[in-house]
Amino acid sequence: MTTLYTEDHEWLAIDGDVVTVGITDYAQSQLGDVVFVELPKVGRALKKAEAAAVVESVKAASDVYAPITGEVVEINDALAAEPALVNSDADSKAWFFKLKIADKSELEGLMDADAYKAHTA
Repeated sequence: MTTLYTEDHEWLAIDGDVVTVGITDYAQSQLGDVVFVELPKVGRALKKAEAAAVVESVKAASDVYAPITGEVVEINDALAAEPALVNSDADSKAWFFKLKIADKSELEGLMDADAYKAHTA
C-alpha cells in the first residue's frame, strides 16, 4: 500500500482502485481538539479539490478536500460518534472516506512522505 499527501494536508492510502483519505497528524495538531466531523454520503461523486468533509475543532472549522476525482464508496462512521479519534490517531483509525479512483493520473504530482515532511518543515 502506498501513501501520498496533498498540500492541503490530506493523506491517501492507495489500495488498488480505492484510496482511503484522512487528514495528517500535522493538520490535526494545527486544528486543536476536534469536536465534530461531517462526512460525505456514500455514492457521492467528488471532483479533485472539491470540499468533501468538514472538521470542526475548538479553534475553527476546516474543509477536507477530495484529493482526486472519484466516488465515495465508504465512510468512517466511527468519526461521527468519536470525532476525537482525529486527534488521537489521525494517520490510521481516523480515516474519513474511501474513494473509487476515477483517473489514476491524478495521483501523479501528489507528495510522498519525504516531500510532505519537507513541505511542513
